Amino acid sequence: QVQLVESGGGLVQPGGSLRLSCEVSGFTLDYYVIGWFRQAPGKEREGLSRINSRDGSTYYADSVKGRFIISRDNAKNTVYLQMNNLKPEDTAVYYCATDLKFDIWTMELRDFTSWGQGTQVTVSS
Repeated sequence: QVQLVESGGGLVQPGGSLRLSCEVSGFTLDYYVIGWFRQAPGKEREGLSRINSRDGSTYYADSVKGRFIISRDNAKNTVYLQMNNLKPEDTAVYYCATDLKFDIWTMELRDFTSWGQGTQVTVSS
């Protein structure tokens, strides 16, 4: 079974940082793309970042570029999202996702068929 489990969310003050983790099982991370998405109440799910675990190439949405950093540890089957300078607008449930294809070069939801359950991030003073 393909499983993705997010962790690391919580309550943080504006300007603070969090590091989210996405631990995957049921497949070998080395060959696949992992994406990070978020969904705030009443808003559509938004693609934030992705990493190709084979070559380390990355993508960032404009909304998080310069603040968020995606990385991987293939030996631990884990992808991270380091979130810095958090803003109240970053409050959302954060999801990681993948598909068992070697390459995904979009952030379209339909291209990611396996999803974690999400972890809540709340940015508030």
